[in-house]
Amino acid sequence: MVVDDCCFFHKDSLVIKPQKKYPLGLWMAVLGLIMISGIYICSLCLKQSVLLITPNQMKVKSTRQTCHDPSIPKSELRYMHYPEPTSYSREECACTPVRFFAILSMQRSGSGWFETLLNSHANVSSNGEIFSVKERRSNISTITKTLDKIYNLDWYSSASKNECTAAVGLKWMLNQGLMQHHEEIIEYFKKRGVSAILLFRRNLLRRLVSVLANTHDRDAKQLNGTHKAHVHSKDEADVLARYKPTINTTLLIPELKHTDKWASEALGYFKSSRHILLFYEDLVNNKTKLMDVLEFLKLPRQKLFSRHVKIHNKPLSDQIENWDAIHAALKGTEYESFVNTDYGV
Repeated sequence: MVVDDCCFFHKDSLVIKPQKKYPLGLWMAVLGLIMISGIYICSLCLKQSVLLITPNQMKVKSTRQTCHDPSIPKSELRYMHYPEPTSYSREECACTPVRFFAILSMQRSGSGWFETLLNSHANVSSNGEIFSVKERRSNISTITKTLDKIYNLDWYSSASKNECTAAVGLKWMLNQGLMQHHEEIIEYFKKRGVSAILLFRRNLLRRLVSVLANTHDRDAKQLNGTHKAHVHSKDEADVLARYKPTINTTLLIPELKHTDKWASEALGYFKSSRHILLFYEDLVNNKTKLMDVLEFLKLPRQKLFSRHVKIHNKPLSDQIENWDAIHAALKGTEYESFVNTDYGV
């Protein structure tokens, strides 16, 4: 009896064992189904993220395709931009291409006067000395962040033309972080298609006189207790021109050399980017030079004007207190031409 029961047990086992092969197949099927489901779910996630990104990409692509002018040479396309400001819509001017520029100069080299001339153009927005504020030039990150805001037409100033701006830029002095971070800034200019306008002064002695007079007025405040770097009337100009600086003859040549060196270095750095070199004296004496600038920025020609009145318009001999000593100090040097051939501007 025990034997029979034992045998019966083994018989049942023999009947059951073949059934254990089926779950293995089922497991394989389930595993395959899970894999297929996983692949399907992943594909849905990828599609969803693509859909999230695509509208903006399509918007930019659509704008560029809609605004593209086939008559524009390919070499110029990298300098033509279609900004989309966050604070307003360019509306009917959305397809007006915008050129990016920067006026690179040194204090008292005519850059303020030159910028007002540019801003008198109906389509130019030049936003002044943005980087005179130290926080904006504290490091390359703050510099590029500021530039991005300017070139996206999100920087508001009295010069902003907003919707129909065709050229936007700023005035940037060499001592405002420009030379310190020149490598990164040049790379930025090339990447963003920014054109450099280098503006210097030939007669560095005249520039020095202007620097010293401007420094004096910061303290003296000769115009009714107010310091003015630029004036809009002849009377105001005459008041400021009364001050005749005494120039240190020992420091004169080193100062001229330093200024000359900085201008040469700046030109050497930025000549690899799209640029134009201007001199204050040429702009004053030859009005066609201004048209060259408009051509450089691919802007329609217009008559440009400025309310600035020149402060120091007399011969240098009438503007320097110790003129005889300065004349003697420069005689026979590479800077002798500054006193012997006064450009008169």
